[in-house]
Parts: sequence; C-alpha cells; structure tokens
Amino acid sequence: MMIQQTRRALLLVAFLLFPLTGFSTSPASAQDESAPRTIREYRGKTMGTSYMVKVAGAGALDDQTLRFAIDAELRRVNDQMSTYLKSSEISKFNQSTSTDWFDVSIEFAQVVAAAQSIAEKTDGAFDITVAPLVNAWNFGPTERSSAVPDPDTIKSLMATVGYKKLEVRTDPPSVRKLIPELQIDLSSIAKGHGVDRVVDKLDELGAHDVFVEIGGEVRTSGDKPGGAWKVGIQLPDAAKDTVMIAHPMLRNEPAGNAMATSGDYRNVYVVDGKRYSHTIDPRTGSPVEHDLASVTVIAKSCMEADGWATALNVLGPEPALAIATQNDLHALLVSRSGAKEYQMVGTGILAQYAQAAPDAAETTSWLAALVPIAILTFGVFSILLFAMAIGVVFGRRSISGSCGGLANKTNEDGSTSCSLCSNPSDACKELREKMDSKQSTM
Repeated sequence: MMIQQTRRALLLVAFLLFPLTGFSTSPASAQDESAPRTIREYRGKTMGTSYMVKVAGAGALDDQTLRFAIDAELRRVNDQMSTYLKSSEISKFNQSTSTDWFDVSIEFAQVVAAAQSIAEKTDGAFDITVAPLVNAWNFGPTERSSAVPDPDTIKSLMATVGYKKLEVRTDPPSVRKLIPELQIDLSSIAKGHGVDRVVDKLDELGAHDVFVEIGGEVRTSGDKPGGAWKVGIQLPDAAKDTVMIAHPMLRNEPAGNAMATSGDYRNVYVVDGKRYSHTIDPRTGSPVEHDLASVTVIAKSCMEADGWATALNVLGPEPALAIATQNDLHALLVSRSGAKEYQMVGTGILAQYAQAAPDAAETTSWLAALVPIAILTFGVFSILLFAMAIGVVFGRRSISGSCGGLANKTNEDGSTSCSLCSNPSDACKELREKMDSKQSTM
C-alpha cells in the first residue's frame, strides 16, 4: 500500500513540475537550435563608434576571409573621411588653404556630391562645411571642454561656413574651396556610406544575406533564417536597448533596405542647467533647440538615409515633415510632447507607425516587466497546489467539493453530506430555502 501511495505521489510531482520545466527550457532550446549555428557575427570599432556585421549562410567563406574584408573596407573609409586621422583625405583637404581643385578618391567625391545635393534641397539645413562650428561646440576631434562659445566666436565662424563655398566634381574626382578657411565634416553621412561599402564588399565575396550596422545606421540584404531582418528604432531619451519599433527589412523592399536614425539625445552635455546637443544648425551656428527628438529614414542606400535623417533632425518637426513629403522620403519623426511622452508622424512606409500610441514603448516595457511577476505567481501557486496534493495523497482522502457540489460523499442511508463540514446536503438545501423565504417577507 505504501509503495502504491509513493508512486501516486511521484506521478503527481512530475505532473505539477512539468509546466514549470517546460516553460523555462523550451524557449532556450528553440534559440539554441537557430541563430547561433546559422548566423556569423563580427564586431569591432570604427569611425569613433562600433560596428556589427551579421552574415547568414555563405558557408563557403571562412571567418578569416569575412573579417579581413570587413575591417579592410572600413579602414579605407577611415583613411578617406575621418577627421580624427591627420593623414586622411579629409584632414589634408581641411589643412590646405588652396582654392584650387584638390584631388580625392572617387568615393570621397561621391559622398561630398551626395551631401551637396541634400544641402541644396534643404536650403543649407544640412551642410558639411559646418566643421568649425562642430569643433567650437566641443563635438569634433579637438579636445573637449565644457566651455560654451561666445556669440562673437560663433559670428566669426559663421563667415567660414556655407555649402555654396564648396565645389565638387566626380570626373576627375576632386573638391575645391572658394575661401581658404573652409573646412568640412562628413560624420553626418560617412557612417552610412561605410555601411554601404561593407554590404557591397560582402556581396562581391558571395555573402548575399547580411546585416551591417555602424553606429546605429543599418543596411540589410536578403534574409536571415526564418524570415526578414528586423531593425529596431530606439525610444528617445531612454536606455540604449529600449526598442520603440522593430521594422522588418523585407527582401527587395521598394523603399530600400537601409535605415538611419538621427537624434539629439545621445551625444549631449549640460552647462549651467542648459542642455546642448551635438546636432548643430548651420543656419544659426548653434545646437538645435526644437522638440524633434529623433528622425528615422529608410532609403535605398544608407548614405542617403544617414544624410537625410540628419537634415530633417536639424529642420525641426513641421519643416521636416514638409521636406520629407516634398522629396518622397520614408521618414518617422518623433517629437517630445511632455514628460516621457512623444508624438509621432511619418511619411511613406514609416507612416504606419505614426498611428501607434505615443506611449507604446512604455506599454511594451510594462508588459515585459509583468512577465517575471506572472512566472513567479505561477510558481508559487504550483508549489501550494503540490503541497495540498501531497497532503491528500498521504492523508488517504479524496478532494471533494463544497456543500451541494459534485463531489459530495454518500452516507450509508443514501443521503449526501458535505465532505468539508459533514452536514447533510438536504439540510443545507432546507436552510437555504428558509433563508430565501425570510428575505422575501422582509
């Protein structure tokens, strides 16, 4: 008899613990069987930030070949466009005081030409000649301090800024200053260009399903195992891993497979209680102060998406929406409308997210925080149920219902009684009828 009860108890333990063990191990098992064995990932530092490359498939290419190709291409981009390298093409051009044509690489000329095109379409809101102002506001390669430039300094520097003071040609590839003091800064478009270069290089090698990200600027090609690559759009002012939207980058998407986001919330500093953003408006010479917190743009090339995201972020909410509509851009504009509240408007393929509630990300975070509580609650109730079951098994009693329930026990005379209070069920019924009668006469 004792052996039979022990077996019953063990079966009950297994039954109750199965949901807990199944709940905790199933997702991990599914994860172990997918991405880690089919996607290779490479990380590193470049352009003053970090990069991440994911390659799906391309089994014929070994890791050494892929990593060397990625790093070599990014080194070439730095050698051309990094203001932090004194030997780069851009540094040599900035150091020159000549107003003659200055020979550069074809890639350098193409990036400058793309930047000049956006500058013309935004009437100078995007301007790569803003380099002196970037340095003055402590966001350039020079040593950073907390000093805020005075109005006279800004006015003096503004005389050296202006996209119309710069000329570019691609045949032969060269650029020219119209004033000796002119300097350029390609940081608002070079990261996107670098992403394009890596994607194109991997495609040449035979890796056609890739995800490339540099400092938040992304371009994908093909698919990952199980579906489309997804790119997260961050919630402004929140932790770096707080994703507001996860957008699927579909294969051959007409809008393009490149995404860039520009915001005023990452690279900032505060002086005397005032917040200064790294986004400089070349028309005023100062950091932007409007309510537009971030701009995300999807385009066919990451260089184009990067440049346009910066340009719209400089313009501000209403002008940015007008320019995005005028140029058929796919853009999502996120503006601050209160403490931890945001208002979203969009154009093109990103307009679908503008209908979401401003606090959608907070709701997602709240639900995510609720999951551990639900698991804990489930575990506590399972333990209590397990303890009750053990008591029933070893106490040799069946689990029965309350008065009038289906599990009432039958007495020797054929009547039924409650297994909890042992009162005849007929008496319970009679008592209830008397109580109902008394209530009706009152």
